Amino acid sequence: MNNSQDLLICDKVNINFGAKQVLRNVNLTVRPGETVGLVGESGSGKTTIGRAVLGIGPVSSGRIVFEGQDIAGVSPNRRTGEATRIQAVFQDPYSSLNPSMTVEDILTEPLVARGMATAAQARMKVKELLSQVALPSNASARFPREFSGGQRQRVAIARALALSPRLIVCDEPVSALDLSTQARVLDLFIALQEQTGVAYLFISHDLAVVRAISHRVAVMRAGEIVEFGECEDVTSRPQHAYTQRLLLAAPVADPVRQAERRAALRALNVPSSQS
Repeated sequence: MNNSQDLLICDKVNINFGAKQVLRNVNLTVRPGETVGLVGESGSGKTTIGRAVLGIGPVSSGRIVFEGQDIAGVSPNRRTGEATRIQAVFQDPYSSLNPSMTVEDILTEPLVARGMATAAQARMKVKELLSQVALPSNASARFPREFSGGQRQRVAIARALALSPRLIVCDEPVSALDLSTQARVLDLFIALQEQTGVAYLFISHDLAVVRAISHRVAVMRAGEIVEFGECEDVTSRPQHAYTQRLLLAAPVADPVRQAERRAALRALNVPSSQS
């Protein structure tokens, strides 16, 4: 499963919270420049593995290897280059953006703090970042509260890009957006990947969203990956009953097909990952 070309390797990762085991022998890889979708219901363990990759969650055993270095259990404060080369975009951009800072301050702070640019160079970089995420240059003087949800998420994406990462962990980044805004933000993620070569670990509960953006898809249920493969195979011809359940649960516009899906879903009778 693993090879020397993998950017990220999660190898037999186990995570316990007290006496409760929440991740069991998770094996996952992300190649340079690709998107791996991580899909499953609430409580399945998706965000837990994302937090472990970011260094903000514990690892009980196993390895998380990024660019050849085992970073499992190493906090962001103790990381060196990995701290800049792995970034994150979260579900709620408003809570992850400092409301008292302008967009310019939000985007220049990480560059200056890590010594990657002078204040003047960072301000020039802001123009480039705003252009990349399709926001006007005058957005730099505004505060997060002055933007729509979709625009705030673009600011969050620009901040993640500021340090030129090789991997971005995207944790439900479009789930709080309406459908039309979701589509535009997904298109932006795809365009940015084509421009920069960045890889994404894209976490979502929505199989349709994952299908729209991913090269490969991993399906999580109750702390385990039950299926992992090429996007077309997993989302169109799933082998595991739980993946079939997720596929059949996705709504379709045709009421006849929707009724057929519900009947097939009842026949599968696969329990959810929630207790």
